[in-house]
Amino acid sequence: MPMNPRWKLLAPLLVILFPVIFWLLLTRGHNTFKRLPIVGPFEITATGDTIYHTIPHFQFTNQMGEVVSDADLNGKIYVANFFFATCKTICPKMNEQVKRLQDAFAGQKGFQILTFTVDPDKDSVAALKVYAEMMKADPSQWWFLTGQKDSIYDLARNGFLVPAAIGAAGDFFHSQDLILIDKEKRMRGLYDGTEPAAVDTMIDEIKVLMKEYQ
Repeated sequence: MPMNPRWKLLAPLLVILFPVIFWLLLTRGHNTFKRLPIVGPFEITATGDTIYHTIPHFQFTNQMGEVVSDADLNGKIYVANFFFATCKTICPKMNEQVKRLQDAFAGQKGFQILTFTVDPDKDSVAALKVYAEMMKADPSQWWFLTGQKDSIYDLARNGFLVPAAIGAAGDFFHSQDLILIDKEKRMRGLYDGTEPAAVDTMIDEIKVLMKEYQ
């Protein structure tokens, strides 16, 4: 019996589509996107589970005079960095790049930026507000934070593991690190905030991290 002309047309198409359909069935329910590494120390429990370093509780005041804490970041991806408003060297370069992050993810409620001052004696709420306005920071998405100096330094050193903050509690430090934190408060990347190419990479990897939660 001769083959139906319609099947003659469909057969080559089915041959092409079969591998694609098979691959979709095979990978259904699995995340096929690249995943970012988890950064920082970890420990393995007796049951074989891996427990990664997480950012501890903190509470500071932002440029609007609002008291905010890590609880306000639940369910959010965020970026943290450290600066002081009178810095004339790396801080302006770094925060120009942080502004690029804000612009890249403007209006995304699941993304936040935290810029901590390391000179809270000078960087009052009012001073941070002036600086934030100069940077055109959206106060709903980019917080400039101040508080007790020892608390800020302890968080930098033991929470965000900033290498430049290893000295004694009274030391004054610079750091150009931008630190990417996921929704579980784990560190997922460190980037040089003074290098546009590094921030380009960071923008791409934030998008990768966001896909992990889709």
